[in-house]
Amino acid sequence: MNNTAASPMSTATSSSGRSTGKSVSFAAELQSMMFSLGDARRPLHETALLVEDVVHTQLINLLQQAAEVSQLRGARVISAEDLLFLMRKDKKKLRRLLKYMFFRDYKSKIVKGIDEDDLLEDKLSGSNNANKRQKIAQDFLNSIDQTGELLAMFEDDEIDEVKQERMERAERQTRIMDSAQYAEFCESRQLSFSKKASKFRDWLDCSSMEIKPNVVAMEILAYLAYETVAQLVDLALLVRQDMVTKAGDPFSHAIAATFIQYHNSAEGSCMKSYPESPENTPPPTPTAPSSGSQHSGKTTSGSLGNGSAGQDSTKTKQRKRKKSTAACGVEAHSDAIQPCHIREAVRRYGHKIGPLSPFTSAYRRNGMAFLAC
Repeated sequence: MNNTAASPMSTATSSSGRSTGKSVSFAAELQSMMFSLGDARRPLHETALLVEDVVHTQLINLLQQAAEVSQLRGARVISAEDLLFLMRKDKKKLRRLLKYMFFRDYKSKIVKGIDEDDLLEDKLSGSNNANKRQKIAQDFLNSIDQTGELLAMFEDDEIDEVKQERMERAERQTRIMDSAQYAEFCESRQLSFSKKASKFRDWLDCSSMEIKPNVVAMEILAYLAYETVAQLVDLALLVRQDMVTKAGDPFSHAIAATFIQYHNSAEGSCMKSYPESPENTPPPTPTAPSSGSQHSGKTTSGSLGNGSAGQDSTKTKQRKRKKSTAACGVEAHSDAIQPCHIREAVRRYGHKIGPLSPFTSAYRRNGMAFLAC
């Protein structure tokens, strides 16, 4: 099986070579997710397309490797064990996944009508009758854990600093919201890939795979997809913060060459869209007054009236041009995450040397850094 995946850095609309083309897209949902994760209220569509391309590339590559692991086990489907095996080296993300699987079991019990006292009893007694996902993970990690550090994650109550930072950012984000904006924010926070399971399966084109993922594996993939979006937004916000010139900071001028290149190209395209802006257009040559204006006051007043009307129209056009140029500048320098921020974040994440290198994934293959695991 071919393990080589196209780089998401090549183009924002390559769609990762997906066979379904543009028939299935999560761009609209991703814009809402990005807003709930810290982006502007109206995230850029081109940024959402790039994020979609990165996430899709990551998951397709992850599915290919999970299929290989499944074949080595002699299994007929991709199961949770195959994805847990791929994530075993990244302890922090594996711990998050285990907590997610526990809460999925917890939610299933709530839906089935089991009261909270029984839930606490099951947890204290170690009953696994209703803990389907947690039991799968515990049994598999027990079979491959030789040091005990993987099984210790089930009892670990360490605070996740990344999750804590996201919650604090969301709290700061909601301070300036009115009731309508807050309602929209809450609705955006409830979005996930797992709530659109059929569309998510079509997006990954699972029907064309020889070894298909089962239900629990699809739940994990949907969780990893959302976590990848969240991590992209986290890194992009750091990049955007680094791009702001700070007074008195001797290192603020040391901006990555990649960002400068994309930033200049974005500004250039913005200026090209308005070639007749006042900054780029020389002032009009004044015209001489007509000879008829010197004969009578009535004619003079008429010609002056026409001249003032012409000046008013010229001023109106200039105002419109200035508004258009200002709108273009606002769009290029708005609070929304730009595609160049995403590209720079992915570049930094895959770079072995740099401020983000301690957070790079421990698992690499074919020279491509994995955001998902």
